[in-house]
Amino acid sequence: MTDYSPDASFINWEKLAQDYYQRTQKKKVAESRGTYETFANNSPKLPSSLQLRDYQHTAILSWFRNKGRGTLKMATGSGKTITALGITTELYNKIGLQVLLVICPYRHLVTQWAKECERFNLTPILAFESVYSWQRDLSTQLYNLRSSQQAFLTVITTNSTFITEGFQSQLKFFPDKTLIVGDEAHNLGSPRLEENLPRQIGLRLALSATPERYFDEEGTDAILSYFGNILQPEFTLADAIQKGALVKYLYYPVFVELTPAEALTYAKLTQRIGWALNKNENLSQNETVTSLLMQRSRLIGVASNKLEALRKLMSNRLETDHTLFYCGDGYVEQASPIYRRQIAAVTRILGTELGYRVNTYTADTPLSEREKIRYQFEKGELQGLVAIRCLDEGVDIPSIQTAVILASTGNPRQFIQRRGRILRPHPQKKQATLFDMIVMPPELDRETWEVERNLLRKELKRLMEFAHLAENADKARQQLLEVQEKYQLSMDN
Repeated sequence: MTDYSPDASFINWEKLAQDYYQRTQKKKVAESRGTYETFANNSPKLPSSLQLRDYQHTAILSWFRNKGRGTLKMATGSGKTITALGITTELYNKIGLQVLLVICPYRHLVTQWAKECERFNLTPILAFESVYSWQRDLSTQLYNLRSSQQAFLTVITTNSTFITEGFQSQLKFFPDKTLIVGDEAHNLGSPRLEENLPRQIGLRLALSATPERYFDEEGTDAILSYFGNILQPEFTLADAIQKGALVKYLYYPVFVELTPAEALTYAKLTQRIGWALNKNENLSQNETVTSLLMQRSRLIGVASNKLEALRKLMSNRLETDHTLFYCGDGYVEQASPIYRRQIAAVTRILGTELGYRVNTYTADTPLSEREKIRYQFEKGELQGLVAIRCLDEGVDIPSIQTAVILASTGNPRQFIQRRGRILRPHPQKKQATLFDMIVMPPELDRETWEVERNLLRKELKRLMEFAHLAENADKARQQLLEVQEKYQLSMDN
């Protein structure tokens, strides 16, 4: 896919990069901040209390050297938002940037971006929910920009609002000196979102710990074609821990077996996956395989024996607090024929049976209620949060000290996001602890097992990598090596 849109060639990128490099090398960043103090209200300036980390300077420089295009692949919690606002400030200072446009997948990310923007002297328009709450303000401020009555405009919107006619109709009025930022940019690879990205805007920045879309090479290519390739060097989870951007952690895998009924369903799904793969080995174009993998992933995510494992684990941890419980979005079957969501079953075990003070935290929880729950969790009034999905991306609750992951996933993005979420630093947190429930596959016939072996090998590689970075690496690796030997998995390919 080729993108023939503007490349912001009106900017002398070589000079801009060289200037930024010289200032950071000479450690004059702090002195240069003083120049920002003369800027008008609602225009970007670095907070006087902020000291950008060396890897953030490197990321900014890489984006400049790539002529205002690129995707920053940075570990969860490493400060992608701050890096983007650092680029914004530098562009305003050097080329007179006029607009910052940020696109987020969720409403809670809009509010988090707004808080960070306020630190940078910006008062953003929050364009989501009703068009009547933001469209007139956006039109007025765009007019003020064109008539030189206003120096800068910040707009933060959600993916769903961005593709509406009300927002799309305004894009033609955005000036050339506009920076578009795609937050959690892997979400922008779907056809409907990608086709609505403005081609006339040349300054583009994508942010994601995991820009590659799961089983969607075409969507990944669309993201990189629009925003630009992944910039080097990438900032990995290991880098973030080494630099102190994330805390160290202990890792404890908890192995869980399927019930006989679940094992039978699992075997049938795995067999159908094998048949589908034999017909078409290209997973990114095989909708049948993708659907079957999702069904099997959901089955694993809500395996009934996880509830007993949770009950056993938490019976010995009733005095702990600041614990996060990740749940699947499927159902578990109880003794009665009634199906209940796993999150309800987990909440019942923790709260009703064990007396552990918890509340749920989901996408259905109103924003105002979320803030109240987060405050109670921060203060220890709540010992735990039981969550699904909405904590996979972008939510910042650094007081989390322990996580119990019940929702297994083969999706590398969710794997990285979930594990990175608990490693954010906090004054009262020296290290984090992660209990990871891993479902062991049942015995399968020879033909079906060959399909399963390849899928399990990939999953075990991710688990081994995470175990390798843990403080208790030797013990965690040994547990996973026993699984490797049990299933005769070679990790060389």
